[in-house]
Amino acid sequence: MNFKETVTLAVTGASGSGYFLHLLETLLKNDCQIYLLLSDAAKIVLKTECDEDWPEDLGALNDALRQKFSVSKDQLIILGKKDWFSVVASGSSSPSKMIICPCSCGTLASIAAGLSNNLIERAADVVIKERGQLIIMPRETPFSTIHLQNMLTLSKLGVTIMPLAPGFYHKPKTIDEIQLFMVARVLDHLKIKHEISHRWCE
Repeated sequence: MNFKETVTLAVTGASGSGYFLHLLETLLKNDCQIYLLLSDAAKIVLKTECDEDWPEDLGALNDALRQKFSVSKDQLIILGKKDWFSVVASGSSSPSKMIICPCSCGTLASIAAGLSNNLIERAADVVIKERGQLIIMPRETPFSTIHLQNMLTLSKLGVTIMPLAPGFYHKPKTIDEIQLFMVARVLDHLKIKHEISHRWCE
């Protein structure tokens, strides 16, 4: 199958799991191939915020999410946090596009410092060094000077910093509509056509 885009999608332990779930579902519906990376904290937040109790076993998790979103094993590939032999860990094979949604400020700091302690950080490091497209979606308030400095460091490297700060000019009536506003902004940056959310003045 020919996919519209191949994207590495990572989710960390920051609040905002609903944004991630909508983004994952939307990318899959738009015929994107997804390499999915989850931190341990992300699984806890998913359960807390969205009542999503996902299996710990990687094989069971892959099966469960492919069934949940009705996709093939080629379209959705969930990787372990230390799967160093996966395609996302190497510049010669990794997808050129990556999104971290939501991104904790701890993960943000590690990426800015180039630490690569886990697969999420390594995948981000690869996208940066290969001059790919990295979108980081932090969810924290207020931002400290340390957070802002780390964002500036990454922005200077070409990383798109897209805080989870939705607009309200489209007069959302549900939380889903608020979250989909940010999903639409991501698709705009990936150059994927959509009709999810009205743009300004539409």
